[in-house]
Amino acid sequence: MGPGTTNEKQGRAPRILFYSHDTFGLGHLRRSRALASAITQADPRASALILTGSPVAGRFTFPRRVDHVRLPGVTKRSDGSYAARTIGMGIDEVTELRSGLIQTAVQQFDPDVLIVDKEPTGFRGELLPTLEHLEHSRNTRLVLGLRDVLDEPEVLAAEWQRKDAIAATERFYDEIWVYGLRSVYDPTEGLPLSPATQGRIHWTGYLRRDLGPVGEAPEQPYILITPGGGGDGKAMVNLVLSAYEKDPDLSPRAILVYGPFLSGELREDFETRVAALNGRVTAVGFESQIETLFAGAAGVVCMGGYNTFCEVLSFDKRAVIVPRTTPRLEQWIRASRAEEMGLVRMLDETRDGLTADAMIRAIRDLPQQPVPSQAIRAGLLDGLKYVTHRIDALLGAEPERATG
Repeated sequence: MGPGTTNEKQGRAPRILFYSHDTFGLGHLRRSRALASAITQADPRASALILTGSPVAGRFTFPRRVDHVRLPGVTKRSDGSYAARTIGMGIDEVTELRSGLIQTAVQQFDPDVLIVDKEPTGFRGELLPTLEHLEHSRNTRLVLGLRDVLDEPEVLAAEWQRKDAIAATERFYDEIWVYGLRSVYDPTEGLPLSPATQGRIHWTGYLRRDLGPVGEAPEQPYILITPGGGGDGKAMVNLVLSAYEKDPDLSPRAILVYGPFLSGELREDFETRVAALNGRVTAVGFESQIETLFAGAAGVVCMGGYNTFCEVLSFDKRAVIVPRTTPRLEQWIRASRAEEMGLVRMLDETRDGLTADAMIRAIRDLPQQPVPSQAIRAGLLDGLKYVTHRIDALLGAEPERATG
């Protein structure tokens, strides 16, 4: 590795490296970008580099002193297997290529802290050679960052067992950060972590969104419809359009943000339907300033991903969440807990039915919902502040690899 010991690094500006587990979608990249932005704002000397496989990473702007390296993309087939996204390589070859690029980036960038998002061993174990190298150098502090909900406890335990993720978490990581509160949900429930490893868990709170100045909102009032970054927003968008088509008096108007993966014939079909609604629904592309649209909205209809949920809380918006339930129950678990706490309303497939009538009722009821701040408890949105304090602590501490 570069300069050998922590002592030799002293006096050098801090370097933070993020590994962002993205194969499809945007969630991990957006979370890593928010964290990198907060860390570099809190310490004007610090730099951050994000390693990501997201196919749309290049469409993002990154804050000053934050950059990214795009790993060759992989995509999930309908049968659950993976394939290289564009280059003509087998999945084993492309994983090996990604693994080598990660190792090189770590050796050249020589980070003080490596923050790994969600997957302790990386995509198909691609991080393991890097983790083993860092274990021997004892030169970089290792953090595993987990979102508030991963999956049902039994499903997650089986998945982590299969990926040997428990052993990797016990062996390599100095700290585990959960970007939520234990009182809302414990994503590690069901994982057979040792007491020593459980003692290294930090509950940071959710990550407040504040990405700079908010522009002038479109003509108000409107509700914002956002399927998030995933490629599975079709059902929710269809439901909202059906609601406005069925009820000519439904108001206020809606602004629909197409996700970056909603394209082709599907998008053409939606655009035809939007045009027929004569301005009661307007659609904008993914490139639009989502923060500005959030800030000006009278309410939000969205899917239940982590980042969108943080935006709903940060902008204090009345929201109806339509969670996906496949391939994992993550969004449903988050939405149902948030509803129990009075933060949002959920449109549940079995309880409410995913029908135009159910969506009409939900949109009509939005103005009567309490705003999240009426139910927010202390610490719920303090994640970025907590993380910057932890970074300070890790940079100031003598490295010691936890055992047990």
